[in-house]
Amino acid sequence: MKLVLDAMGSDTCPLPEVEGALTAVRRWEDVHVLLVGDESRVRELLPRFGGAHPRVTLVHAADAITMQDKGLTLALKAKRKDSQTSMAIGMELVKRGEADAFVSAGNTGGILSTAYFRLGLLPGVERPGLTTLFPVHGGYCVVLDIGANPECTPEHLLQFAAMGSVYAKLALGVDNPRVGLISNGEEPGKGNDLVKGAFPLLEASGLNFIGNVEGKELFGGAVDVAVTDGFTGNVMLKSSEAVAKLMTDLIKEHLMSSPRTKLGALLAKPAFDALKKTLDPHEVGAAPLLGVNGLVFIGHGRSNAHAIVSAIHTTRQAVQGHLLEAVGSAIQEQLANLKQRESV
Repeated sequence: MKLVLDAMGSDTCPLPEVEGALTAVRRWEDVHVLLVGDESRVRELLPRFGGAHPRVTLVHAADAITMQDKGLTLALKAKRKDSQTSMAIGMELVKRGEADAFVSAGNTGGILSTAYFRLGLLPGVERPGLTTLFPVHGGYCVVLDIGANPECTPEHLLQFAAMGSVYAKLALGVDNPRVGLISNGEEPGKGNDLVKGAFPLLEASGLNFIGNVEGKELFGGAVDVAVTDGFTGNVMLKSSEAVAKLMTDLIKEHLMSSPRTKLGALLAKPAFDALKKTLDPHEVGAAPLLGVNGLVFIGHGRSNAHAIVSAIHTTRQAVQGHLLEAVGSAIQEQLANLKQRESV
């Protein structure tokens, strides 16, 4: 399979992208990486990581969407037909069938805009869903939307649930994912107008909908898929990351406060290492932008080489699992269900 990797995405690009690409092709013989970016900058880094590889192809891009690009500047870079950004060139490769998927740790808004203008949406999809895997008790939970759509309709949340369920089957290995609707109370009828409107749609969807969920159910592992609007999801994501960092910092501070607690910390080191791995976003690497007509995976701007390898692994699984086709089928099924309900 051929995977496009945006070489100009991460905060320290293209260093982690080059190292990650070379590591990935040596690990998986079925992976061919198309490394898109400033060819001279990329090429000069190759010797540092063992030199060129026959399954790493350099594709030159004269421009890039940076983390500083916003507003009109970003929109023009994403939309122009002759755009020479690494994102535009990379997604065009996917659109033409010359690559199976696109991966970037770059500007999220830039990836969203470029995917919308270059790839378009799957038939029937009204809004793409930005997805992530939240660490929860017992594993992970697929959460969407986490920032692509600050304002949503109940129908959008229904589509997020359908797409998230497909991804949970692939990423979590769950046959019948439990779907929850994020709200301020568990009881039906709780929540704002959006939640109240989405509840009956999800209840009649045929999905394994278990109802409204609060934070305790989400992080307690009660659901495999949690759906919400992008504003709520983004606040929840950033707050969760901040709380996780605060807790680990406080634990470390207290454990290092005396010789006695330092000894306890040494004995508990394997457990703390496992906890750190669970909370580390580099372990997942990237999450899909569901609903666009192509496989697009978005990583964290702070991605290192390990995160890039993880992102390639996640994307490789999506290609092997035919994620794009499965999402398309799930959307058509939900549209058919809605149409049937309206005709009754």
